[in-house]
Amino acid sequence: MSDLSGPVPVQHRRGTVYAVICASNQNRSMEAHHVLAKHGFNISSYGTGSAVRLPGPSLDRPNIYSFGTPYEEIYQDLIRKDPQLYTNNGLLQMLDRNRRTKRAPEQWQESKAVFDVIFTCEERCYDAVVEDLLNRGETLSLPVHVINLEIRDNHDDAAVGGKLFLQLATMIERAQDREDELGRILEDFQRQTDANLLHTICYF
Repeated sequence: MSDLSGPVPVQHRRGTVYAVICASNQNRSMEAHHVLAKHGFNISSYGTGSAVRLPGPSLDRPNIYSFGTPYEEIYQDLIRKDPQLYTNNGLLQMLDRNRRTKRAPEQWQESKAVFDVIFTCEERCYDAVVEDLLNRGETLSLPVHVINLEIRDNHDDAAVGGKLFLQLATMIERAQDREDELGRILEDFQRQTDANLLHTICYF
């Protein structure tokens, strides 16, 4: 039986195009984006929310930004507001990673890109992506696998989630025929990790 524990060497990749999606394209999706990009995967990331929401000084005072606001700008804004608070709660460290990974958070609904596999980080985002793809209509007749792995929105769980997405993407890349083997791959992944996945096929 082949070893599935390590990432696939870059030269063995066959060009699967991935996206990973959470609500605000800040924590869970960006951790996965960072990890998969570091291992050579063709990866993009998005949020499904109406705006980017980050914790503020209290639950009823979040920091809200438009999608497309550069991570650097958000980082500097939080430093101006309260550097101690946003260092202690991990937001500045998170944004530092984000700004080194890509320029700005992107909204899924505005994307025109085509993917082979879309990972989502919670069922609400999974539902939003599936609904959006259905509303777009099948214009290209290109299948896309939408797979949800439930990840709580905190830094520790996002780090675990990034490793799980890497493991799953590595298993997918090792397949000789992705379309034929994906059902078995997801079963194997769930058995190995005890993860509870959602999976459907949509079309671009």
